[in-house]
Amino acid sequence: MLSLHAYPTRVDSHLVRRDGSPWLPVSGEFHFSRFPAAFWRRELLLMKAGGIDLVTTYLFWNHHEEVRGQHRFDGDRDVRRFTELCAELGLSVVLRIGPWTHGECRNGGFPDWLSDVDCEPRTDDPAYLGIVRPYYAAIARQLKGLWWDDGGPVMAVQVENELRHQPGHLATLRALAEVAGMSAPLWTATAWDGARLPPDLLPVHSAYPEAFWEDASDGWARDVRRHYFPAPIRGEHAHRPHITCELGGGMAIAYHRRPLIRAADVSALALCRLASGSVWQGYYLYHGCSQRPANQESHATGYPNDLPAVNYDFQAPLGEYGQVRPSFAALRLQHLFLRDCGADLATAAPHLPVAQPVNLDDRATLRWSVRWGGGAAFLFVNNHQPHERLPAHAVRFEVVLGERKVRLPAVTVPSGAHFVWPIGYRVGSVKLAWATAMPVGRTRWDGVSTAVFVATAGIIPRFAFPAGTTVSGAAVDGEGVVTVSCPGPEAVVTATAPDGARVRLLVLNEADGLRLQWLPPGTPVLCDEPVVADGDSMWVETTACHLDVSFPLAPAAGKSRVRLATGVTPQAPALRAVRNEAKTPPARTGGPRRRASAPLDEDFEHAAIFHVDVPGTALAGDDEVLLVLAYTGDVARAYVGGRLVADHFWYGPEWEIGLRRFAREVREHGVEIRVLPRPADSAVHVDPAVRVQYQKALHTASVDAVGLVGRARVQLYPTSR
Repeated sequence: MLSLHAYPTRVDSHLVRRDGSPWLPVSGEFHFSRFPAAFWRRELLLMKAGGIDLVTTYLFWNHHEEVRGQHRFDGDRDVRRFTELCAELGLSVVLRIGPWTHGECRNGGFPDWLSDVDCEPRTDDPAYLGIVRPYYAAIARQLKGLWWDDGGPVMAVQVENELRHQPGHLATLRALAEVAGMSAPLWTATAWDGARLPPDLLPVHSAYPEAFWEDASDGWARDVRRHYFPAPIRGEHAHRPHITCELGGGMAIAYHRRPLIRAADVSALALCRLASGSVWQGYYLYHGCSQRPANQESHATGYPNDLPAVNYDFQAPLGEYGQVRPSFAALRLQHLFLRDCGADLATAAPHLPVAQPVNLDDRATLRWSVRWGGGAAFLFVNNHQPHERLPAHAVRFEVVLGERKVRLPAVTVPSGAHFVWPIGYRVGSVKLAWATAMPVGRTRWDGVSTAVFVATAGIIPRFAFPAGTTVSGAAVDGEGVVTVSCPGPEAVVTATAPDGARVRLLVLNEADGLRLQWLPPGTPVLCDEPVVADGDSMWVETTACHLDVSFPLAPAAGKSRVRLATGVTPQAPALRAVRNEAKTPPARTGGPRRRASAPLDEDFEHAAIFHVDVPGTALAGDDEVLLVLAYTGDVARAYVGGRLVADHFWYGPEWEIGLRRFAREVREHGVEIRVLPRPADSAVHVDPAVRVQYQKALHTASVDAVGLVGRARVQLYPTSR
């Protein structure tokens, strides 16, 4: 097993340290027991390619002890195999052990048999602790030797979830876990909603772009607006480090409320947490998954919200079947910045400007902050929020750092822009006073210290070198300010400082920045799809028939471009209607808040039915194949051989179903799609951009188009052409 560390990980009142050095980690949630174990490795490698350092995962009690006293850790439940795999790939692990976990899991993850036990759950009731104790012991046995102090990957453990006013019980759970044999340098608990925590548990926070748990109003969920304003943590936890465990990588879909999340909604949210002082970026979910049968939150089990029976895609950067979403690249760019500057940023406190937004509806005040701790400083700007377009701002930033005042050039911040610029950034032995572009990596190119920057669309990148610096490749004024008017793969600036030190800058435009990937041992690569490195092997995960890969800083060989034929061959499935007519189900409400309820199983007996035959050749390999459907309707389900395998509440995007986990059955039976129209009286929220289209579901239940999209692993050979 790979040892991930030589020295302990520690947290003080400001930051996380690993191996004695400041560290700003990035964690991503992936629920191993909700995804086929056969495919874990490939998905974990994709997460790592996105810049994830740690994998966070729930242990759902009802997955591991469905029958009292019978603990299961086999197959997709095998937490040891999953944790060992993370260690093999160089990924640390955060375990969220419950016992109550939620994660939109029925009964919060409590097994059904618990309701028959005479005890008070989620308290220090001895009867409750008596059944938690053997469950914790079973987890500890499974992970023996994988704890951090043993050289293993388990760096942190979270007890319970969203328990607000019982610090004593949280302390008891940690003690029980440690007595059982669990060991970690960091122990955490969720801290939102004013939670009171014991002092030995680290508070972790959340921020989401939308909220499916709100009512089906026409507008944006009001409370989440605050997440798009830089603002340090205040109140009871202000003296502790700002650590996040649930930055929304997307948002789940409930029947009554179906938000549509864009990539910029996610990346601006994440940037605002950094602007607010985050020293740990943790995403929920980073990788989507599928609910186990009869395991979802629903009105039938007393919850306020009906969720799909299977789908838990969450619109995440990596989808329910590993689909790579635009938010993957948008976040990867920030993660490159954190790998480059995270040690400096981890020690830098947030400082807000004097002019602050007056309330959550303030669209006129520019949102920005500076993080500084005595060394390099970082200027964060967010001019994006979901649903409402923010105005452009003509500004000139002036930043006071102790006795020093830094004035940046006048710029117009475009609507939707969100970025970070460095102040006092070193490239080799040369220190830039400031830059109006985002730093994303430093390396050596032909023996010369080189930094890569990414420009913000609509803002000309400028760099303030020491006075007397000579520059080639860009214009420079008398004050040493370099202007790169056309950023891109060819925009290479070479600068020689007065002391003879020579450095280079590669300045990419924003579009190429979203293609940028940093591969070992330090080579920037431009590619539309994720490039995955696994030891000496390197490949591209792609759904395209042809792919261009550029190596803008390939050592010795100079710039090179590779055009790959991927082997992905489009194939058309055959669609036929079995029954075109559908009976509209009655409008129902349920749960404690009487929100709109999803159709029942018996309603689908009267759905419009369509059959899809998939060519056997499309399912011949080990790669994923997505069945992509455009349909008109309210809800739809997919069956293979009579078994429900996927479902969908319509919210705008096409419905994608991964077939590789059902390949044998799909070859034999095909896929049956059942679609229901929308009850006219159901109060359902969809995004304003798709409401007109959703209106058609009042009268229609149809599959309008089907297609297949293959996902291939293409070996990468960086040769010049």
